[in-house]
Amino acid sequence: MTASPLAGKTIVLGITGSIAAYKAADLASKLRQAGAEVWPVMTEGAKRFVTPLTLQAVAHHPVADDLWSERDPEVVGHVDLADRADLLIVAPATANTLAQFAHGLAPDFLTSLYLVNRAPVLIAPAMNGKMWSHTATQANVATLRARGHGFIGPEEGMQACGYEGVGRLWPVEGILAEAARLVAGSAG
Repeated sequence: MTASPLAGKTIVLGITGSIAAYKAADLASKLRQAGAEVWPVMTEGAKRFVTPLTLQAVAHHPVADDLWSERDPEVVGHVDLADRADLLIVAPATANTLAQFAHGLAPDFLTSLYLVNRAPVLIAPAMNGKMWSHTATQANVATLRARGHGFIGPEEGMQACGYEGVGRLWPVEGILAEAARLVAGSAG
């Protein structure tokens, strides 16, 4: 059996405030099963849908969620974590987070980490389909694609809000496969 390209890699998993945030626990678990070291980063909105304890339990690392609470006085947390990352995955990514990334806004740990990150970025959007198709969101996606960031999804289907259309988080297995492909492609 061949080892996963994710084995031994440091993955920063950003989780934002979408109902799909609960799927991040499954993604973190599957990344660990593939041999990756997973460091979860949660926005305040994400913590309204899933608890940091859940992500810590499956990732086996503490959740970074507060830009102003440094755990180690020897390093700046968001810079240190970004420097160690082999891949930054943001799943789910809300319209708000896409806008903050696109415009260089850094009000929290995740967006500040994003600005200092130099590893490949994989974004898995999840939001209401009307939000996804809005011209502002699509302009932000185009900006992020132009920076070389990978996108997976969103997919079409029934959304938690009752709206049917494009906006659902891509299946976890697909995100995992795309993460492996990105990490394998950036090696060497």
